[in-house]
Amino acid sequence: MKSGNLTKFLIAVIAIIAVFGYYIQPLSMSIKQGLDLQGGTHVVMEAVDTPEAKVDDDAVQRVVHIIERRVNELGLTEPIIQRQGSRRIIVELPGVKEPEKAIEMLGKTALMEFQDETGKTVLTGRDLKDARAQIDQSKQNLVAIEFTGEGGKKFAELTSKNVGKHIAILLDKQMLTNPVVQEAITGGKAVITGQRSIEEAERLAILLRSGSLPVKVDIIETRTVGPSLGQDSKEKSQIAFAIGTAAIVFFMLLYYRLSGFIANVALLLYALLMLITLKALNATLTLPGIAGFILSMGMAVDANVLIFERFKEEFRSGKTMRAAMSSGFTRAFATILDGNLTTMFAAIVLFFLGPGPIKGFAVTLILGNILSMFTAVTVTKYLLTWLMNSNVFKSGKFFGA
Repeated sequence: MKSGNLTKFLIAVIAIIAVFGYYIQPLSMSIKQGLDLQGGTHVVMEAVDTPEAKVDDDAVQRVVHIIERRVNELGLTEPIIQRQGSRRIIVELPGVKEPEKAIEMLGKTALMEFQDETGKTVLTGRDLKDARAQIDQSKQNLVAIEFTGEGGKKFAELTSKNVGKHIAILLDKQMLTNPVVQEAITGGKAVITGQRSIEEAERLAILLRSGSLPVKVDIIETRTVGPSLGQDSKEKSQIAFAIGTAAIVFFMLLYYRLSGFIANVALLLYALLMLITLKALNATLTLPGIAGFILSMGMAVDANVLIFERFKEEFRSGKTMRAAMSSGFTRAFATILDGNLTTMFAAIVLFFLGPGPIKGFAVTLILGNILSMFTAVTVTKYLLTWLMNSNVFKSGKFFGA
């Protein structure tokens, strides 16, 4: 039984260290980075009056929402979209490799029209229900569109009245295609051909799905920016993080000995689980997010310090080593829970009331609190229990008492 506890302890510790060493580098490199860490494209847009549509506060707000939908469908990493004044909108796109295409999509009005041979507009983008890029059996790139119930009726009437005639499909007054109607189409679906690549078809589908802008928008400034921290500041931050982590590990080993070693192993598991969670959520790591990560890491260590200090008090009062450690976990848990809950309440408030970068800080802090509670309490407890039950180290001095 005693050798079995030691075996479980050694297997768990070796497994955690081995998995951490193997996966930490590829995991950390696979996490997407925000504009402040990797740079990207900065765009300033301005809504302008036209004879067809005047700019007001509601129109600009709708433009912001539509651009948000377009950018999110592009799969960009944590874009920043915010108003500046009454008419301007700032868009920051981290890590954009083809800024021209992204910018073209942002500024397009995306007004789609179906016209008969007389030039009369019968349907518009408002009659669309969905649009998806596809490749047909002949390897042709196209956009499959589906109309709303009312739009389907209009399209059926349009095609039935124009058999043998052309129907023009236009986007922002530019013709996309001008097919001849072979027969009436009553299924409420159609296709738009003429796209040179599947990527071009996908961009058109995104434009149609997100809807047309209510007013004309001009792009008045575009520039590519480097990391807002600067490469030098970024490298210094990494060095500071490494030094701080090393100091924590050394302190725990020096002051709490084997207990500190186990806490450090649990800390490795915490960091690994945190990166796995961020990867699974497809999260974007920004500087505030890193701050939340580090803060929750400190709270994980703080939880272990509370437990170990309780253990020392109980051991000095005359309890056996195992009883003292069990009591330390029990008595410290309420304090640890209170500290983590109050931090999470504050993080939740920041998430709902703060701007984008603050939301990133709040998310990592909330996740970090949950994971640190697991590693600092559950994992540490099991590892210490197995080690103490093995009776290899019988003196409290080995555990910092």
